Amino acid sequence: MTDPDEVRAPSYTRAMAEDEIPNPATRFSDETWEKILTSGHRPLKAMRGMWRHLPSDPRCRLCVSPFGGFGGKVSGLMGFGPSRMNPNFCAKCLESLPPGGAEVDIAVLFADVRGSTATGHGATATQFAGLMNRFYAKAAQVLIAHDALIDKLLGDEVMALFVRGIAGPEYRQRACEAAVGLLETVAPGTDLGGEISIGVSVHSGPAFVGNVGGEGVFDFTALGDTVNVGARLQSVAGPGELVMSEAVFGSTTGWNEAERKSVTVKGKPEPIEVRVVRI
Repeated sequence: MTDPDEVRAPSYTRAMAEDEIPNPATRFSDETWEKILTSGHRPLKAMRGMWRHLPSDPRCRLCVSPFGGFGGKVSGLMGFGPSRMNPNFCAKCLESLPPGGAEVDIAVLFADVRGSTATGHGATATQFAGLMNRFYAKAAQVLIAHDALIDKLLGDEVMALFVRGIAGPEYRQRACEAAVGLLETVAPGTDLGGEISIGVSVHSGPAFVGNVGGEGVFDFTALGDTVNVGARLQSVAGPGELVMSEAVFGSTTGWNEAERKSVTVKGKPEPIEVRVVRI
């Protein structure tokens, strides 16, 4: 007999045909959430594959449907406009996923702008905002191309999640490759080179991933010590550096020049072993 508390993963085909919002009391079972996050959800993957080819930013952080430009008009007509619960996600994604989630292994990426020669040369706040918008547009392109879930593009920080069910079994590798891609967007010789610099970290481990919130406001995000450590490691990454934890380094390839270091971060009494790659 089917568990009455277990519902099937949301069908985007059905969602496009019916403008419905599930009863917020309905929840996926823990097993269903875990399956979606680790084995994948084919309708979601199909949507990401389709939407990534249509302009333009900003986009839904989950299915990457565009909100702006021509693509935004198309997605809006199909019901994929910004959610009333959280405008960083489309209505179909956030409002068709009930509250809840599961604890799964993920890779988390943090990037932070280290400084700007533009501000040092007298750029106005408006000019600096334009510079950051250019960087975030490029960052979003890099992250989407590597199947990341963009959790945050805010202020001077980037946060992205790499979940096996979306990025595939090589999600840690994908996270590191995305980190290198971000560093290359501000490398000398690019249109942003010399204007800003960034430091990036990648860490992996168990985290609670899902649709969290209440009172009609939800956010698809990750919570837990893995996320906190990833943020702390980003704080020790210098300009042009990728800092990855040993957990990540040991399960990825292509880092022959990585330097081994022990770093002390806030909230951890013992030093953490990391590898540093400079771009």
